Amino acid sequence: MSHPHPDLSTPGPLPAGGLRVIPLGGLGEVGRNMTAFEYDGRLLLVDCGVLFPEDHHPGVDLILPDFEPIRDRLDAVEALVLTHGHEDHIGATPYLLRERGDIPLVGSKLTLALLGSKLREHRLKETAQYEVAEGQTITFGPFVLEFVAVNHSIPDALAVVIRTGAGVVLHTGDFKMDQLPLDGRITDLNEFARLGDEGVDLFLTDSTNAEVPGFTTSEKEIGPVLDRVFAKSEQRIIVACFASHMHRVQQVLDAAVAHGRKVAYVGRSMVRNMAIAQELGYLTVPPGVMVEAKELADLPPHKQVLISTGSQGEPLAALSRMSQSNHHFVHLEPGDTVVLASSLIPGNENAVYRVINGLSRLGANVVHKGNSLVHVSGHASAGELLYCYNIVKPRNVMPVHGEVRHMRANADLARATGVENVVLAEDGVVVDLVDGVAKIVGKVDVGYVFVDGTTIGDISEASMKDRRVLGEEGFLSVIVVVDSVTGKVVSGPEIHARGFAEDETTFDEIRQPIIDAIHSAVQEGVTDPHQLQQTIRRVVGRWVNRAHRRRPMIIPVVIEA
Repeated sequence: MSHPHPDLSTPGPLPAGGLRVIPLGGLGEVGRNMTAFEYDGRLLLVDCGVLFPEDHHPGVDLILPDFEPIRDRLDAVEALVLTHGHEDHIGATPYLLRERGDIPLVGSKLTLALLGSKLREHRLKETAQYEVAEGQTITFGPFVLEFVAVNHSIPDALAVVIRTGAGVVLHTGDFKMDQLPLDGRITDLNEFARLGDEGVDLFLTDSTNAEVPGFTTSEKEIGPVLDRVFAKSEQRIIVACFASHMHRVQQVLDAAVAHGRKVAYVGRSMVRNMAIAQELGYLTVPPGVMVEAKELADLPPHKQVLISTGSQGEPLAALSRMSQSNHHFVHLEPGDTVVLASSLIPGNENAVYRVINGLSRLGANVVHKGNSLVHVSGHASAGELLYCYNIVKPRNVMPVHGEVRHMRANADLARATGVENVVLAEDGVVVDLVDGVAKIVGKVDVGYVFVDGTTIGDISEASMKDRRVLGEEGFLSVIVVVDSVTGKVVSGPEIHARGFAEDETTFDEIRQPIIDAIHSAVQEGVTDPHQLQQTIRRVVGRWVNRAHRRRPMIIPVVIEA
């Protein structure tokens, strides 16, 4: 991954009394958020999330933060603090706990409940867990932590205050400033202002929406839009959203009750998360509204509502299967309404539009963010960030959580309010807070850690490049048998192709040039099969590029007889 500081060297020792910040993921991308804080030889981790693969990650299931910079220091980790329960903040925790299973976990009630379900899925034993809420203080080694309520697109989100001898750090996690949230729990600006009066030495702020002017629309604005969709829909309604968006699901349940419909969940993560939310009181389910998904089919279409996963176009998720007519019990009919009540994660646009087109082809009416207000963001827009900078009055600002363009926009906002020291870092860029001043001091190597089935981290960028070439350009194998004494070709070349050209006669014109090149190489004293394979690769590569404008993967095999 490219960094804005390619010339940075490995950082030196942390000065006495200083705090070191090492972003291991989440800076330069939307996902896999994880930051390590070092003070007095001890480490505190904040968040441990996953990034979901894009089209250029063929065969990859998940992408993890890179634990390598702290791998040999995991015994120094005091705790892992989880700001909220979204996958991009908690999803990699099971993989971290495989490396050290007794790291204390700190988070709100809902966050720990969602994480607990995930740990059980991974068959990991429960480690020490510390449930915290806004207003609470807890100490781990040299780190004194305080928690502040913030509003987000999942209940029970927290900002964390980290106090050490180096000063006060305020990390917002993901947040926005919805003034009319469904659960009445607003971002505690009073506490932000109190911390600002006390003095915040380093402010780490969510950058995701920094390019968006004004204030993020309130979640309550979606209610009337859903009501109108329900009122004019005469058949089944399917609503797809994130499996952790309890507020959105709540509004769908309320609309279903108002219009006399029954509701069923579709998708394992949706069923699991909503059961947890209901049990803990974060979701109010009116009596008689819920039924099992298979029972819903017995009702007339105008009485049905399905709440599904798959709003990001994931190929194996419920909505994607429906769009391809291969879901095992939900079969769309012309006139059904599908509501995509979520944002588009960068990189997922093509997958989502494929699903929308598939649904439209089946005759569904598709309602999405592009044509209706059926989604609002969970992140603070520029106006909210300006507001925060003015009340926190931080000495140093470090934008986090976002692509480079988001973090740059966030940095500009901080400077506009008079913050003199804004540190723009990316994954692996190390920042030290010493004597009240934050500055970049070096860089550690971090990369993408790919999860492919049960394989973790053994897939290199080179392997990923090979997969992309195979997928985009195809594959050619060339098998030649040569006489081990004379070096003459005695059989072949036998050429096989996949994803390139199916007609075998395509390769007739290159067979003789391959034989000629081998004979020339042998006459020049080349007898090593590996070198002869390189000769074949060069000849075939030049021909296929000139004749077909393609760059397939070429696998030459030379067999001595």
